[in-house]
Amino acid sequence: MPEHLKQKKHKSDDTAKQSLKNYARYSGIAFQMAVIIFAGTFGGYKADKYFNFESPILTIIFSVLSVVLAIYTAIKDFIKK
Repeated sequence: MPEHLKQKKHKSDDTAKQSLKNYARYSGIAFQMAVIIFAGTFGGYKADKYFNFESPILTIIFSVLSVVLAIYTAIKDFIKK
């Protein structure tokens, strides 16, 4: 096989590996965000049930705080390479 075709194939393999690595990284960040938001919302729901509140005030507070925390961790992970 000619040398220039070997180099071209090697570059496309590196690009594919990098794309797969990026996909795994960003999928992991999205999954992490989903877990944080779910845990915060579920924790707020359970706290509302525990304290017998008529309105879901703790669910709202915990879910908003968990979204802020999820965005913070995602930005921190995006900046880190």
